[in-house]
Amino acid sequence: MQSLRETLHDVIFKHDRPAERAFDVALIAAILLSVVVVMLDSVQELRAAHGTLFRNAEWALTILFTVEYLLRLWTARRPLNYAMSFYGIVDLLAVLPTYLSVLFPAGRFLVVLRILRVLRIFRILKLAQYVREASILSAALRASRQKIFVFIYTVLTIVVVVGSLMYLIEGAESGFTSIPQSIYWAIVTLTTVGYGDLSPQTPLGKALACALMIVGYGIIAVPTGIVTLELDRASRRTRDDRACESCGTTGHDTDAAYCRLCGEKL
Repeated sequence: MQSLRETLHDVIFKHDRPAERAFDVALIAAILLSVVVVMLDSVQELRAAHGTLFRNAEWALTILFTVEYLLRLWTARRPLNYAMSFYGIVDLLAVLPTYLSVLFPAGRFLVVLRILRVLRIFRILKLAQYVREASILSAALRASRQKIFVFIYTVLTIVVVVGSLMYLIEGAESGFTSIPQSIYWAIVTLTTVGYGDLSPQTPLGKALACALMIVGYGIIAVPTGIVTLELDRASRRTRDDRACESCGTTGHDTDAAYCRLCGEKL
């Protein structure tokens, strides 16, 4: 039994031997197939013609993924660490929606979350450079979160003030029936989306709209500059690209011998 467990562990968690890579390829194919089935099932014409086929296929794939998830728990050297890791949570979310659909039918369409499992392809294909770039981006976003928060607070202040002014200037006659409605217009204008469902009619309202549009063009560049600066700083830090075979964690110290999250030997 121990030998079987070790063999299954290698097949499921490793990606070097032909059997291990074949398992990974088959798993990804099944994930993509299940996502396609759910997407097709959301089309009313196809559901009316092939609804039973789609449901049967979805349940068959869900049972397959459930068995695979249980095998991962059984073969993992630290099952709890795997279950709480990113990939462990994604694997669990891949099977829960179908079971929940028994009580909440609309919840079955959350099965499209299975597409997240395709992220394993980065480890399967040994694309370490992409894993490293993802780590750098994540570090840059964490480092810039306070600046981004200040930026968002400033933007919210601008749209509230401009929206309130536009409500006073234009009024219900031009479609600005309330301050929240006017704030919605300000957000659409500031972000340069411009749906066109609301527009100022008075000269003063148009002047205020022009000023907000110009401010919008300038504001777009602010978060880009913040994140770009942090990306440059993060890329200068040297980190280890090794991924833990047990939980998939990356970003270890260069002299680390064990995973910083689950303690597995690297």
